[in-house]
Order: sequence, then C-alpha cells, then structure tokens
Amino acid sequence: MSSKSFNYSVFINCPFDKRYRRLFRSIVFSIIDSGFNPRCALEVDESGENRLNRIIEIIRVCKYGIHDISRTSIDSRNRLPRFNMPLELGLFLSAKHFGRYAQKRKNCIVLDKEEYRYQKFISDIAGIDIKAHNNSVKKTISIVRDWLSSYSNEIIPSGSKLYERYDEFMRQLPRQAKEVHLEVSELTFGDFVTLSAAWIEENNI
Repeated sequence: MSSKSFNYSVFINCPFDKRYRRLFRSIVFSIIDSGFNPRCALEVDESGENRLNRIIEIIRVCKYGIHDISRTSIDSRNRLPRFNMPLELGLFLSAKHFGRYAQKRKNCIVLDKEEYRYQKFISDIAGIDIKAHNNSVKKTISIVRDWLSSYSNEIIPSGSKLYERYDEFMRQLPRQAKEVHLEVSELTFGDFVTLSAAWIEENNI
C-alpha cells in the first residue's frame, strides 16, 4: 500500500439501492472532483466467499471513510433492518482504534437523513462527526466537499460550485455513456468512476 494511495482513498459505506443512487453518485463525483479516490464494497463480487475479507482490505487501504447510516429503518418486506452500514462503520472504527501506524490516522464522517436521529439507535457514536443531508444532493455534496477540504493540500471549489459541476455532468452523462456503448441505467460503480474522472479531467477548474 503506497502512502499516496492511502492518503487520498475514501471508503464509501452507504446503501446501494435505486432509491439512494442519486445521493451515492453525488458522493462519488464529489470525492473525485475534490481530488480523492472513491472506494466501496461494490468493487467486491456479491457472491464471493471472501466478500467480508475483501471489504476489510478496502477499508485497510483507505485513510478516510464516509458512512451513511440513514437506511437503518425496518424493511417493509422482511420486517428487519439493514445492518451492513453499521457493520462497516464498526470495522472502520476498529481499524482506527486497534490498528497500527497508518491505520490510526484514519478519519471518518457519518451521514444521516435527520439531525440527531442516530441517538435513537446508535448513540455510542456520539462525538463522531455526524451530518444530516436531508436526502438532498446539494446538501450531500457540500458536506462531502467541506469535510474533505480540511484534509486536502489544494483549495477545493465551494459546495455550490461542485453541485453546479455535478449537475452539468449528469446532464451530459447519457451522451458520454453512449459514446462508449454504455447505458446510464446499467453503469457499474467502476463505469461511473471512470466517466466521472474523464469528465472532471476535461472540465478541470
């Protein structure tokens, strides 16, 4: 693990369903546009026997983590909550507190849809940087930008500017995807990262 890769890698721990997709994509774009490298569990084969070990390895090589715990409500179909996000948050915090050297330099931010909602179901994380995005793309982009700016050696454009850039990118995304024979509705995490990075490079501030 190179120190440069570690110092600029951000682990994204969030829901991956269609309802959350617009927030997820805004987080990914904001990380790249801020000069960092997004990583997440979508890189791992869902059916792989060593899926948890692969996720732990991704966490190990990331200095930063963005954890959205907003999807902890009861699922209407199976009447159970989704615990993947709290689990991966716990793994990240454990790496920071029990790891050595670089791992102790980890930093993370926790997102939720409402301010102080976390106190009702995971109050032990009080004291960690927790921000409410209110299910707003614009708010999410500003939160990610402001947080990463405190760790960047470069001046990152304001959250409102990044939102304008993301909005423009999303308008151009169908044409950009079509040029490389992809469909927006079928983009993988890797596809979206590649297309985002290409647009950002072409439209660098």
